Amino acid sequence: MIRRLAIGFWCWMVVATVPALAQFEPSVRLELPINQSSEDVFDVTPLGERGVLVNVRQGDYYSSAPTKFVFKRYDTNLKELWTAEYKIESYYEPVRSCRTEHYLYWLMREDENEKVAVLRLNLEDGSMESFKGDLVTPMEVFHFKVLDNIAYLGGSYRSRPVVVSFSFFDLTSKVLPGLYTNHVQLNNIEVDEQRRLVHVMTDATHQRNCEFTVRTYSYEGKLLRTVNLDGNEHSLISGKLLPLNDEESLLVGNYSNDCTPYSQGVYISRIRNAVAPLDVDKEGNNMVVTNTEETRYIDFSELQNFFNYMKPKRQQKMLERLARRKDQGKDTKFRYRLLVHDLIPTEEGLMLVAEVYYPQYRGTTYPFMGSARSFDRYQEGYRYTHAFLCGFDKKGRLLWDNSLPIPDLSSYDLHQMVQVLRTGNATVLAYPHDGELHSEVVEDGKVVREREKYSLKKLAENEKVVYSENDQLEAWYDGHFLACGFQKISTDRSLAPPREVFYINKVTCNLSTPTDDPSSRSEAVDKASRKTSGSKQR
Repeated sequence: MIRRLAIGFWCWMVVATVPALAQFEPSVRLELPINQSSEDVFDVTPLGERGVLVNVRQGDYYSSAPTKFVFKRYDTNLKELWTAEYKIESYYEPVRSCRTEHYLYWLMREDENEKVAVLRLNLEDGSMESFKGDLVTPMEVFHFKVLDNIAYLGGSYRSRPVVVSFSFFDLTSKVLPGLYTNHVQLNNIEVDEQRRLVHVMTDATHQRNCEFTVRTYSYEGKLLRTVNLDGNEHSLISGKLLPLNDEESLLVGNYSNDCTPYSQGVYISRIRNAVAPLDVDKEGNNMVVTNTEETRYIDFSELQNFFNYMKPKRQQKMLERLARRKDQGKDTKFRYRLLVHDLIPTEEGLMLVAEVYYPQYRGTTYPFMGSARSFDRYQEGYRYTHAFLCGFDKKGRLLWDNSLPIPDLSSYDLHQMVQVLRTGNATVLAYPHDGELHSEVVEDGKVVREREKYSLKKLAENEKVVYSENDQLEAWYDGHFLACGFQKISTDRSLAPPREVFYINKVTCNLSTPTDDPSSRSEAVDKASRKTSGSKQR
């Protein structure tokens, strides 16, 4: 039986009173039994103080297609509020999901044709509606967003980018203009609910010159403004938008120097928001704007703490090598793959969080043509090395940076592992690994609480966890996390076989303010360490 866990990342930044000291303790635990005769996929979506939504896609063991959705909403004490089920018609297959403040949406489609259905789940009471229609083209769908009563599906058709809007009112669809061209790839889609705008980001390669473009559309699908960021010197790999006000937004992401997905550093650019009357020329045509605002490119070598994930000797050699090359007037070519999180607004401006990873491969050798052998190499997941974070002001200037090593952490699917709690200048970073929660507290450019481990295996006295897999962590609300995954649990002095469950733990981050007296601070640290040690022994 194959089981998978997919975590929703729509609400992962939590504002709380976070000082330098933090103690994590599992408080409430929920277990959902595993059906051995089916292939289930679990989705966990934190809803802040409204609780948490668990979505189980149940499928026949002998078929890859799920047969129904089971939705369960729980309150903040993990007490069930309601359950709803939706039978998936045999010719539909779930493709992607997204969430807004009040609804969860699932996009389903028939294989190899234009027919689609959007399931809308009311998060308050579990009521459901479905909207069925036809797309304009049998496209591959990689992006799915909803703004009010229109769904936006982004993907490709015949190697060209396509974004289709699908209306829930009249069940019609149309292609957004200005995208279906050669040598262009769809990069990202973001919706601005407050201003009712849709931002479509693409990247293109023209004669070894890479260009990153942000097209802004109205709710109805009219192209309002196009911003081109030329890639003569730097090629933008990703882009995240954070509106500062009605007039201006910050575009942040990572870049390379050679039109590849390997990052050389991060960038931040100020762009003017699209306002229809200002973005139309005298003839009434939409304006194409070459970005004239200042774009700052920050090489990884310019970050003070980017290489802190390395061992001290290796880090020192790296820094010395970078210094020598800089004195010689040479650039260093970095090759890092980044998973960039959604931007976090701060009082100063914003915080960028990204995780550094690389694909893992495994080779298989098998006989071929008698004594000869053939070698087959395939990808089996992703390994993470560290996460880094940068603070920027509203002018796009770098204020500070820091990093968190995440060694020996790997995942079959690429998704965010590090979760963040922030208030003022203090930030708590945490991630799960082997049934434990690893955390670190930083304040601007300084680590004020070194990396520590806390046990997540809070069970009855006569029980123990045989193994734990697919551990995930979500920042939830007011200093609380959600830890979840699959576990096999055995009971002492029992002949019954171990039980397999999908678990959800509410993990409370107990926060305490250190005093100015160094001895008092040391005593608080020692006390926290003793409590952590005791919880592991249990």
